[in-house]
Parts: sequence; structure tokens; C-alpha cells
Amino acid sequence: MTRAARTLCETKLDAGVFTLRAVDPVADVELVHGWMNDPEVARYWELAQPVERIGAYLRQQISSGHSTPYLGCLDGAPMSYWELYRADLDPLANHYAAKPRDAGVHLLLGPAETRGRGLGAALLRAVSAFQLDSDPYAERVIAEPDITNVRSVRTFERAGFRMIRQLDLPDKRAAFMVRERISAPEDAHGPEPTVATGAAR
Repeated sequence: MTRAARTLCETKLDAGVFTLRAVDPVADVELVHGWMNDPEVARYWELAQPVERIGAYLRQQISSGHSTPYLGCLDGAPMSYWELYRADLDPLANHYAAKPRDAGVHLLLGPAETRGRGLGAALLRAVSAFQLDSDPYAERVIAEPDITNVRSVRTFERAGFRMIRQLDLPDKRAAFMVRERISAPEDAHGPEPTVATGAAR
């Protein structure tokens, strides 16, 4: 596969050139398995599983029809894992007031040395902008990090997301974060009610 066919969202950062490429569930499984089994990552992703289970998880993401897993690379070196998805087609849409074409994002920084450097916010800004640029009908990008993951919530805020409310999901209490295509004041019709039943990641 050519480089042009494999890479997306090329962005020049102080740390290097960031790109996304689609995950290969065979070639990349060991790498993703190692990251998922890092205790700091496993605390929130809850995917500290054998390599075979991680391979099955990646294949499930690819075949879902609405979610695509990517590796984020700096100067060609993989350093982050991303799931970019249609939130309005995800089970999550049963548990918040979804808008048509809502985009969703999950991410983790893999190598420990990439964390705590401010990279996450820069990467999120680039990737969420890419999601909105890729779909002119999407009005916003949403995310639902664990409310106890203070570092993650602050990273989303620095990337231009705002926390609308908390959601009680089956596996966590989440911060419902939104980055809108055009910044707007709080919903003119008033806030949505807090939803007390949840969804998958």
C-alpha cells in the first residue's frame, strides 16, 4: 500500500510531523497489545487482554461499519492509538441527544514518554479538525472520557472541547465533551437532561 493511501491528517507540530494511518490488525497487534496492557492505559481502556483478544478487538472495530482504528505517528514512528467513529451510529447514540453525523473520538498515547508533554491536546486539535474537514455535514466531534481521568478531560478542554455534562455509562461516569464546528453559546434551548443509562466506549 502506498504512503498516500495509508496516511491521513498530516500535521506539522513542534514535536514532528504527525500522521494517521489505518491499523493493520495483524502487523500492528503486538504494538497495540503492549499499549493496552500498560497499567496506566488499562485503567481506563480496560483492554488488558491477551494478544489474540486484542487482534479480535481490532478486527471488530474495522468490521463495525462506523468505527475505524488508526495509529498516530510522529515522524513515521507509531505513538498513539485512535478510534474515529460515527457517534450517531454507535450504541452511545442511545444515551445522549445525538445529532446526525456526530463524529466521535477515542485515543490513547502509547509510549509512556509521550505522556505529560502537552502532545495530547495538539494531536486532538489536529484530529478533530480533520474529522470536521472530512465530513462537511458533521456539526461537532464528541468524546466521553472517564470523569476520574482528570488529565484526559483537561487535554480535551485544551484541544477546544467543552464539557457539557456528566453521563452515567454502564462502565464509567463520563465527561460528555463536545467540539463544535463553530463555537456557540450553550444550547439556546437549554441544557439536555443528564442521561442515566450508558453506552459502550
